[in-house]
Amino acid sequence: MTHSTQSRRTLPPDARIIHPDQQPQRYDGAMAAQLPRPLAPVRPVSSGPTMGQTLRELVETILPAVLIALLIHLFLAQATRVEGYSMEPTLFGHQRLVIEKLSYRFHSPERGDIVVLRAPGYGQEMLIKRVIGLPGDQIRVQDGEVYVNNVSLDEPYLKSSTRGQVSQTLVPEDSVFVMGDNRNNSNDSRAFGPVLFEDIVGRAWVRYWPVTDVGMVD
Repeated sequence: MTHSTQSRRTLPPDARIIHPDQQPQRYDGAMAAQLPRPLAPVRPVSSGPTMGQTLRELVETILPAVLIALLIHLFLAQATRVEGYSMEPTLFGHQRLVIEKLSYRFHSPERGDIVVLRAPGYGQEMLIKRVIGLPGDQIRVQDGEVYVNNVSLDEPYLKSSTRGQVSQTLVPEDSVFVMGDNRNNSNDSRAFGPVLFEDIVGRAWVRYWPVTDVGMVD
């Protein structure tokens, strides 16, 4: 083997000669800053909630609100509207009220309370009247005055005297005697008798409409 042949080394089949200009450069921080940043991973676009998910969310949102409103309506308070003119001048037709139902769970109605009730013989129709007589009271109407236990009742909310005569009436236990403030245009206990506690829906509490009449009911 000659010297020239020895000086030439045989390269493996996959080896190649790379020109210096084409050789990889060493890592340089300045160069790295110039390199483009990798793109953020692409996530698939959501197609939105399904119909079942939407319905479930609606039920989870609306059902508790409905239940709360129902509980309030049954046990705490309800809105109602005054019809007619039997409570003028205290209440007028089409005024809207909040009736509270809680206090009578702890004590009986008191004289002077304005209550919403189901009158005997009127089915589910509700009336609004003022409590005049309590259990055990003797009520009578004579000479334009209402007497409770033979004492004339002070009624500053009236605008006229009470016409007619009502003979002495004993208010039974668990009942009240009610009248409208518009005494001469009211269907009340003078016609249908005393009202049982269980037929009292609640006490008129607040006027909320129209806004000019907003205030407590008394």
